[in-house]
Amino acid sequence: MPDWFNISYLRDGSPIQRTAYRLLCETGVLKRLAAYNAVLAGTVPLGIDVAGSDLDILCEQHDSAAFSHTLREYFGGYEAFSLHQTARDGMAVVIGRFRYQGMLFEIFGQPKPVQQQNAYVHMLIEYRLLQLGGEAAKRAIRALKQQGYKTEPAFAHYFQLEGDPYQTLLALAKMDDGTLRTALAGAL
Repeated sequence: MPDWFNISYLRDGSPIQRTAYRLLCETGVLKRLAAYNAVLAGTVPLGIDVAGSDLDILCEQHDSAAFSHTLREYFGGYEAFSLHQTARDGMAVVIGRFRYQGMLFEIFGQPKPVQQQNAYVHMLIEYRLLQLGGEAAKRAIRALKQQGYKTEPAFAHYFQLEGDPYQTLLALAKMDDGTLRTALAGAL
């Protein structure tokens, strides 16, 4: 599995991954948010991005006001900058957005280690599923996303997963590879 905290894997990836690498370096977003354990997550690292995919940055923050101040300070001058606070799973969440060279950046900060955040756990299990399903799975999931499916529902559809896709993927993430193969026997 790639070291998701080291974006060098993007340098030699798909055209969008190479663009993401350049934009992340030019904005310095990961370096500027290093104190928050920032990591790129979502479709671009997995190579299943479609037109309009954004760069999702996950952060661990325990002080919403300080985190918001950091986002405003570093990214407030970028095109379409916005910032809002909400609650998810009973936790204070800060979401910052901005555009740079046409690419939307979405920075998501919550008071939880990024490795335990649902978006990160989803990315890890989606990576494992793509390894099991191969290029056919990657192409099919990208096609489903082009049809309007969100990422997790696209995985659930392709791999014939029942129930809430978001919760089902979290449950699958707890399985070792052998158990995962058995659980997906009909879909592989």
